[in-house]
Amino acid sequence: MMQNSNPTKLILTLYLPVLVSYSLINSPIISYFMAWFGSLFIFYTTILSPVAIIKQDLPIHKQIMRPLFLTQLVFAGFMCTTSIFYFMDHLGYRYLTEINYGAQFKENEQTAIIASCQRICLLAHAALVTGMLLVQKQHIRAKSIKTFEDDDFLIWLGIIVFGIGSLAQSFSGLSQIALPLTLVGISCAAVLFVKGFKIKNIKYLGIGATIFFLNFLHASLSGYKEPIIINIIVIACVFFPYYKKLILYLAIPVAYVLLYFLPTYNNTVRQSWSGEVSAEEAQSEAFENLSTKNKEKIEETNWGFLTRRLSEIEMFTQFVDYVPSHHPYYDWEIVENSLEGLIPRIFWSDKPNMETVSMQRVYDAGVAHQTSTVSAKTRPVVDAYLSFGISGVFFFMLLYGMLVQHLSDKAEEIFGGYELGCVIMFNSIFQGLWRGNNFEFMFNNIFWGYVIMWFLFYLLRTIKVLNPKF
Repeated sequence: MMQNSNPTKLILTLYLPVLVSYSLINSPIISYFMAWFGSLFIFYTTILSPVAIIKQDLPIHKQIMRPLFLTQLVFAGFMCTTSIFYFMDHLGYRYLTEINYGAQFKENEQTAIIASCQRICLLAHAALVTGMLLVQKQHIRAKSIKTFEDDDFLIWLGIIVFGIGSLAQSFSGLSQIALPLTLVGISCAAVLFVKGFKIKNIKYLGIGATIFFLNFLHASLSGYKEPIIINIIVIACVFFPYYKKLILYLAIPVAYVLLYFLPTYNNTVRQSWSGEVSAEEAQSEAFENLSTKNKEKIEETNWGFLTRRLSEIEMFTQFVDYVPSHHPYYDWEIVENSLEGLIPRIFWSDKPNMETVSMQRVYDAGVAHQTSTVSAKTRPVVDAYLSFGISGVFFFMLLYGMLVQHLSDKAEEIFGGYELGCVIMFNSIFQGLWRGNNFEFMFNNIFWGYVIMWFLFYLLRTIKVLNPKF
């Protein structure tokens, strides 16, 4: 890996597939695949290639929760690579099998729009990584040192922040504080679980495993896919430095099981939302529905998930078709709404509901109907495009990459290192930045996350878990 901290040549290389995909704009199918493979090229170039600029303080497998690895893989993985299922469905394929036998596919307007969206996603991917590389610090001077040589402090840290987070959930309007703190507690549990497993420490293993698996059970009863996937990502990343080969061997089969069975399982669990059955009863029925007798139903539900839920490119194409043809670019309107959302309601009793504000552009574009229960919130790339078009995507995603990297480096600096700073603090408090959200919610998460990070820093200093490093 390159040790030269000047990333100019590497950054320029990232835009080669962007230029090639735009040069093929008159051949939408080829242009799409060039843009799709372009993201794979960026993954390889920035993570595995000889020219990748990786921090030298730790081996690669021991720093995979830093933004260049985890945030990039999750954000760009969902944004860029999952669209392949929707595009193959558009071309007349299902599970790589042609379903329109004898019918020759003809390119149409939708083909061009999908290709255009994929090119925009590739540009966003390149801009995201550019921002990370521009501000990434090769050497971070830790300002703190742990008081204790053992990891017992993680038990108390997890209990304290989990308790504060649980208490905050009891008060309306404190969800921005409750969720990050709860996630810090869960991350402490995951680290304890892995360390207990590694060094055969029954105390660490018992406490960590109990908290983590109780949270996983709660996620499995929620009816949402994302909490389950996030829990698996977290435990896999924490285990990876110690059991690299095992995690790599398990990655593909686990991903297959999740993508194949999870949609059907969650659809069944959601029956409990109506109140007719309990979450536990719905879960039991969900496991019954996963039998081989329901193979056709599972595959039908799964394909719908892969094409229209896992990938959000269909929604993106609707916005691109709507703006600017039927609605001018929003300019700074979305950003202004997001900044207004930072004002606590206690100081502004008439503050607009950010959920209502953010969903209005979704309804206006016809992406979802007001009577629909489907969540169709925009993502950062979509809001960036709606604001200023392609130039807005580059600008905002460049800032996004710079911000994510800065927050990670700052967390390592003030909390005294990678494990506590990056693994536990950054990837818990700012976990929402893995995929991003609409601007209204994301600005709020970043602002309050920053406040929480410094609050925890001063708390740990006050209770002497951390001491200044001179």
